[in-house]
Amino acid sequence: MGIRKLNPVTPGQRQRSVSMFESVTTSKPEKRLAAPLTRKGGRNNTGRMMVRCRGGGHKRRYRIIDFKRNKPGVPARVESIQYDPNRSARIALLVYADGERRYIIAPDKLSVGDKVESGYDAPPEVGNCLPLSRVPMGTFVHCIEMKPGKGAQMARAAGTYAQLTAKEGKYVTLKLPSGEIRRVLGRCVATIGTTSNPDHMNIDLGKAGRRRWLGSRPKTRGVAMNPVDHPMGGGEGKASGGHPRSRSGQIAKGFKTRARNKASNKFIVHRRGTKRR
Repeated sequence: MGIRKLNPVTPGQRQRSVSMFESVTTSKPEKRLAAPLTRKGGRNNTGRMMVRCRGGGHKRRYRIIDFKRNKPGVPARVESIQYDPNRSARIALLVYADGERRYIIAPDKLSVGDKVESGYDAPPEVGNCLPLSRVPMGTFVHCIEMKPGKGAQMARAAGTYAQLTAKEGKYVTLKLPSGEIRRVLGRCVATIGTTSNPDHMNIDLGKAGRRRWLGSRPKTRGVAMNPVDHPMGGGEGKASGGHPRSRSGQIAKGFKTRARNKASNKFIVHRRGTKRR
């Protein structure tokens, strides 16, 4: 899947690039799998802004994705590859042998007409979903569960994958896209292959308006604010700010924010962003 550069006929198109959409086979979503999506604009249930710089954007409908793949032994055929405005990867519409249709995150190299299945006895082929204990060593997987039966939570964005590097007892070891090495229960399921649209990271939006179409609003630097608005605000001229931190005072840029006693710490073999010993 490639990227197309636009001719610079306007200032907004000078740096702009767009996806080729060559793998997308239809433009209309499955009506039964599309649900209304209400925008929150970063507000909570009382209307208070919890996340800044969100709002606006084009109207969307949510595509209901099957992250559990809980139809073991029932083969399915890929009916179409579709664009999903709510995520960076493409999605695939599956038609199962019993007539049911479901969306999944489309793996790279998956095309219309391919056969996929899930379950303990499924072969380790692209698009198939099976327990990690049944996946061969060195295989690339995506849409990985963290708890059995909860559904895929890791490696779901465009072009991401994890590599199975070891098996020990009831756990397997995965090298995640962030560089973190983590142990996961072998009973957790994952999908073989890498996610689709790997060139998404190379897209240049080209202008601020395109970012607004996606639902983002302008960001203001903390050092440009007043002391009442941000911990880094105030000061005379350039003599302002301090150590980088959030509006709530959480220190960033080197300060560890992960809870020391977090329950999942015991599963992390090697943290991301740290040097090996």
